[in-house]
Order: sequence, then structure tokens, then C-alpha cells
Amino acid sequence: MAKQTERARTGRASGSRTLPGRWKLEDAKARFSEVVRHAREDGPQRVTVRGQDAVVVMSVEEFERLAPAKPRPPFVAFMESLHLGGLDLEREADRGRDVEL
Repeated sequence: MAKQTERARTGRASGSRTLPGRWKLEDAKARFSEVVRHAREDGPQRVTVRGQDAVVVMSVEEFERLAPAKPRPPFVAFMESLHLGGLDLEREADRGRDVEL
């Protein structure tokens, strides 16, 4: 409860986070479970490297909403779409090498 009170009062959790939803890389590494919890409860969390945004940690629900799965064609349809009709796939029979004993 104390963390929630401080976060509501200051706009950020205790520690060295700079802004709500932003984490320095070293803090994110040290407190990864907290970053994940905030991503699930409060929304995407930005991780910065040398003051520049580097990555965003977000919940899987948010990710799936933003990047819905694209339907994949059946394997045969995919292979036919490559238009490999003129490709020669024949090879000579390999009988091994002659070995003198």
C-alpha cells in the first residue's frame, strides 16, 4: 500500500525511475519482475539506454492487440507460390568413393 500511495503522490514508484512507465536499463534489469507487473497493470513500460528509448515491455494481451497473428497459408500452397517449376532438382547417383584396402 505504501508503494501505491507514493506512486499516486509523486507519479512514480520509489527508486530511481525517472518518469512513470520509464526505466533505466540497469533499474529494469535489477527489478525486472516489477517492470513486468507494471506492464500488465499500468500499460507499456519503456526502457532507456543512455537516456534514449530502447525497448518497450508490454503485456501479451497488448502485443496481440497491436500485432494480430497473420493467417499462414498451407504448406503446399506456400511451396506452389514460390514458382520453382523451372528449377532442376535432379542429382547424380552418388555411389561413394573407391577405397583401396
